[in-house]
Amino acid sequence: MKILNLRDLEEKIKVEEDGNTYLENAKKKAREVGLRTNKLTLADDSGLEVEALGGLPGVESANFARKGASDKENNEKLLKLLEGIPFEKRKARFRCVMVLYDPFEHMEEWVEGSVEGFILDHPRGEWGFGYDPLFFIPELGKTLAELPLEVKNSISHRGRALMAIKEVLKKRYRV
Repeated sequence: MKILNLRDLEEKIKVEEDGNTYLENAKKKAREVGLRTNKLTLADDSGLEVEALGGLPGVESANFARKGASDKENNEKLLKLLEGIPFEKRKARFRCVMVLYDPFEHMEEWVEGSVEGFILDHPRGEWGFGYDPLFFIPELGKTLAELPLEVKNSISHRGRALMAIKEVLKKRYRV
């Protein structure tokens, strides 16, 4: 089996993420790409959810400050909204929903992965992207941006979702 990503395809496919949930966005991306390529397709959507902000930024994580915002702008908006809120009330989680779509059977299965932590009041770490420098994992005593990639991938929301989808592939396709 050969695994491709969107950059490997001759046709450039861009799917607008306009759903209200991670699942809606992941399903839309998986279906559109699967139907256009006639290939088994895996797509995901993910975001950061902060309890003190009622789950924000959520599905709008990438565009939290504004559409097309930089990581720095999104982090600044998040920190501004959390000003004055003590660390113990800054509980957060990263969530990822992955959808596997089979265009031949018109079947889809989905899984979810998450990682729990807290939002710091200043960034720490040089690795990662997005909210990683603010997302602190107490058990490790580090932010996601302070972890080597192999450690981050093994405990992250996407890493956990990938492990779950691997089980779906084994069961369904004996891969």
